[in-house]
Amino acid sequence: MSHDYVPVSWTPFKKRFDAWLFVGMALYLGAFVLVTDFAQPANENFTPIQLMIRATGSLAFLMLTFILCIGPLARMTPRFKPFLYNRRHLGVSTFLIALVHGGLVLLWYHGFAELDPLVSLFVSNPRYDSLAGFPFESLGFCALLILFLMAATSHDFWNANLAPGLWKAIHMGVYLAYGLLVAHVLLGALQFEKHPLYASLLVLGSTFVVGLHLFTAFFASSTQVRASASARWIKVGRISDIPDNRALVVQPANAERIAVFRYDDKISAVSNVCRHQGGPLGEGKVIDGCITCPWHGFQYRPEDGCSPEPFTEKIHTYSTKIEGNLVYVARKPNPEGTKTSPSLIRKEPV
Repeated sequence: MSHDYVPVSWTPFKKRFDAWLFVGMALYLGAFVLVTDFAQPANENFTPIQLMIRATGSLAFLMLTFILCIGPLARMTPRFKPFLYNRRHLGVSTFLIALVHGGLVLLWYHGFAELDPLVSLFVSNPRYDSLAGFPFESLGFCALLILFLMAATSHDFWNANLAPGLWKAIHMGVYLAYGLLVAHVLLGALQFEKHPLYASLLVLGSTFVVGLHLFTAFFASSTQVRASASARWIKVGRISDIPDNRALVVQPANAERIAVFRYDDKISAVSNVCRHQGGPLGEGKVIDGCITCPWHGFQYRPEDGCSPEPFTEKIHTYSTKIEGNLVYVARKPNPEGTKTSPSLIRKEPV
């Protein structure tokens, strides 16, 4: 957690992560250039700029594909949590690679025209009514603008000043950027490239992203409890249905999700939405007496929804009750930061 806007603390882990990220990108670019140059017939050699255009374009697509897979994979296995915590590093790096790709395209294909390169990009091909001749470069430019907006607002300063809801809405634009990028490759490189590598990257990458999100959405829905809009109290399930130090997520109709936690023989319920970046608190766990968000480690006390000092974040709490072996949660939330007594789990006499 961070209660102030301070320079990034370059821990040994972050240094290693960024070092491996830089080395990996450099190795990919070098290998792509060498292999592509070696595989081309003698009469079809690319110039160095053309090789780098293809290398940076394919790398940006692969990196953005991986970024979109991090969230679902981290929900399936904790092995991907380190990538989740450093996702903004990957996002900014992806934008920089895409920026190099776009700059090289402008230089090589539009830099020698009488018009300004940006103007030339949009007016040189006006065939928006043709599928085969569609000006695919404009799609890539729009995707790059979205990536720029996300990279520019990646710091916690913007998260706090734009408010988490607006900030998250802006960063959900990554899916639009990915769709534009897929169309950019489909209507661009695949129209001219004969090598199956590009088609394979596009089909496998986009199919994996869509399939993984659909799978995790179905998997997550199996751990959620849905409730109608009429009941004052929502039946969560049996006490044993709630894992120790974890939660079941309740989805009331026309209301935000509720995370119902079991910990220390108690039951407490809070909003499922983290105040930091809208992370799913119900997918986190109770650590050191605090509900810990699985995205970036923000913490809240389950009894009042407040972050431990010196942090000031607050979330809604919900009243709970236990009848027999069944857990119930109130539909109506308490104001943010309201202290709410947990329901005590009575142990059966031995």
